Amino acid sequence: MRNRYLDLLRFLAIVRVVVYHVTGAAALTLVFPAMSVMFALAGSLMAASLDRTGPSAVARRLRRLLPSLWVLAAVFVPAMVLTGLPADGKLLLWAFPISDPSANGWGAIALSVIWYLRDYLWFVLVSPVALWLFRRAPLATLLAPYLLLVVVELRFAATAPAVLRDFGLYFGAWLLGFAHHDGMLRRLSRRVLVPVTGVLATAGGWWILTHPGARGYDLNDIRLGNALWSAAFILLVLGIVPARAAWVDRNALVSRLVTIGNRRALTIYLWHMPFVVALTPLSIRLGWSPTDPVSLAVRVVAVFALVGLVVLLVGWVEDVAARRRPELLPGGRRTAGAPVPPAVP
Repeated sequence: MRNRYLDLLRFLAIVRVVVYHVTGAAALTLVFPAMSVMFALAGSLMAASLDRTGPSAVARRLRRLLPSLWVLAAVFVPAMVLTGLPADGKLLLWAFPISDPSANGWGAIALSVIWYLRDYLWFVLVSPVALWLFRRAPLATLLAPYLLLVVVELRFAATAPAVLRDFGLYFGAWLLGFAHHDGMLRRLSRRVLVPVTGVLATAGGWWILTHPGARGYDLNDIRLGNALWSAAFILLVLGIVPARAAWVDRNALVSRLVTIGNRRALTIYLWHMPFVVALTPLSIRLGWSPTDPVSLAVRVVAVFALVGLVVLLVGWVEDVAARRRPELLPGGRRTAGAPVPPAVP
């Protein structure tokens, strides 16, 4: 049975990402560094898959990752070609985004979230070797991405490839997911966990305050501060993870939303940004202020409503990719006679 606490974290992360992209509120990145949390949870799942099936877990993970991207590409790539995007070999990267796929002006903004799949793809590909190294030299392997980030940020920030920069920024979170899967974080005593978390949070907070970016204290513009602050956050939320979170399922609505958010996380993530971009000029024409709370709330609701429609239309692709029975909305009532999963011991 799935750990509903981890499901809840993933649900909160995807909701935070959408709300942030609608509102642009930099404080949200500090309160909940969602992208690092998502990579940490994905790293934990990847380690579990490698333990179950070995290197074949890479193909299984890619099988679950790519079909939703192909659906998005089937809609937007022809639209970009019709509006001026050259139809060349770079379009093939939309099938397997080992690097940033080509996009025209509006497409580059509407589909900017593709970077997450690019990084996810690389992290999955290197995970068999990374897990092998991590279990033989955990501390050295865990520190390597952060040292890479320091070198890149201090010496090669302007010239380093995006993938290399993101390895420094987010692969440490992925490795913390390995540590969570192996039980290393839960085995840390509070006398170790709390001070380490405090040191990382203090160092990250100091760097953030002394190195504001173009949008102030938005973590997305302060990479080194982002990595340190996010590491502290991950240690906190995964180091004290409860054995179970049964309360999530006590409320039917909350349980259903968390299930939908997890089963449709990729669809929600890929499709929300085009709606954010499409609603921006509309909100300007309607005279909505970008800082007015009511206007922002209306836009948030509108984006979630449009994403919900897409979830109904194409979200089932995630079920097919995972070899589950396709459902319009997952998490519905069990049919009579359906087996009940055993309780977590």
